[in-house]
Parts: sequence; structure tokens; C-alpha cells
Amino acid sequence: MPTPSLPFPDSLSAPPPAPIPPLGDALSTEAFVEALRRFSTSYYAVHPFHTAMHEGTLSERQLRGWVANRLAYQRAIPRKDAAIISNCPDSAVRRRWVQRIIDHDGQGDGDGDGTVEESGIDRWIRLGVALGVPRAEMEDERHVLPGVRLAAESYVTFCRTKPWVEAVASSLTELFAPDLMRRRIDAFEQHYRWIDPEALTYFRSRLTQAPRDSRHGLEIVTTHCTTAHAQRRAFEALAFKLEILWVMIDTIARGYPE
Repeated sequence: MPTPSLPFPDSLSAPPPAPIPPLGDALSTEAFVEALRRFSTSYYAVHPFHTAMHEGTLSERQLRGWVANRLAYQRAIPRKDAAIISNCPDSAVRRRWVQRIIDHDGQGDGDGDGTVEESGIDRWIRLGVALGVPRAEMEDERHVLPGVRLAAESYVTFCRTKPWVEAVASSLTELFAPDLMRRRIDAFEQHYRWIDPEALTYFRSRLTQAPRDSRHGLEIVTTHCTTAHAQRRAFEALAFKLEILWVMIDTIARGYPE
């Protein structure tokens, strides 16, 4: 992504440019994976809002605005995964990928002897309630800012309309998620002790889910992206996802200033 020639408006800060390698010969598998991992420098974990969160300087209002807005993205995740499955011709990939939908939506309908497994979305709503957002206000998404909703829906559209391997490549931000989750858990336990520790279950679940999912994503991308052109498309897809995440956190930061 080239550096913009014009300054960003006050409503949007410039994300760190994604380190897309220059187009050349196809990279070896090891070099390709290493190049994908270098995109961590553009991950939204480096946004000032997250820095403030980890330093314990966010207000209760800012935390509530963040958790209420982020629900729109949490609910978009299983829909983008369903879009990837619908475009994927490989049944083996589909059987494994569906676990992501189960992680976020749960499974079981609660009828008869059926049991309902708590979903990732349920855990996120529980976090919002612990932060002081009434459950009804979490559920109906009344606090979601238009820019956050647009970003979340743009990601679903990307995964629905792009080749499925590129959509898988965009999911590789999961490579960077475990470190962010660890920092977030530490920050909440240290700086925001008024939050019930049991409400941090979502973050803890991602410590195991994200590494599992990123391993599968890397397996798919390295298997299918063996030409310079295909690797370039994977880099661009990952860069797009990083921009989506940046827009969401930047919109929240602007919507809930200090």
C-alpha cells in the first residue's frame, strides 16, 4: 500500500503501511510465511486507542463504547466464514472451516435434551454487560457507529465476492491475535479490576482458537499460493483486512474521545 500523498482528514488516522513485498519471483514457503508474519507491524494493536487500553488510561465510557461497537464485527465473523465456505469447492477445507462458525455462533438449540454451548458472541455480550452496557443495548446494537458497521459489512462482502483463497488469506490477522489477547487480559486484570474476571472468557478462548485457525489458514494459503501473482493477491487481501480493523478502532476512538 503506497503512502498517501494527501494528509488523512481529522476523522481518520493513517494506519502503518502494510509491508507488501515488491512483485518478483515466487517466494519459497518459508519466505512467504515470514513475509505474511511481517504484516504484524500494520496490525491495529498499535493504534493509540489500544495503547491507552493496555496502559489503563481509557475511561469507563470509552471501554463501553468500544465493547458495544465491536459486537457488530463479532456478529459479522461467522457470516464471513459462511461466505468462505459457500465459495470453497474443497469439502475437506469446509469441514474444518465450519468450526469457526461454531466457535462464534455456538451449537445446540436447547430443545429437548439438546444443550446450548456458549458462543463467542455470547461471551462478548457478557463482557459488555460486565463493562456496564445493559444487555438490551448490546443486543440491539444501538451504539454501533456507522463507520464501524460499514467496515464490518465490507469485510463480509469481501469474503463473499473474492476468490475463496484470498478470503482465507485475509483471515490471517489471526496470526497476530494471541499476543493482543494476552496483553488485553493482563491490562484488564491490572488496570480495570472493577471488571469481573469471569467476563474475560472471550479473550481466553481466543488464545487457543486463533493459533489453531491461523495454522489452518496458513496451510491453505501456502498450498494454493505458489506463484508470484497468487502470493501478491494474498498479501493484498491481508492488507485489506488490516485496513478494515484499523478503520473500526479508529472510528471508535474518534467517537469516544477522552
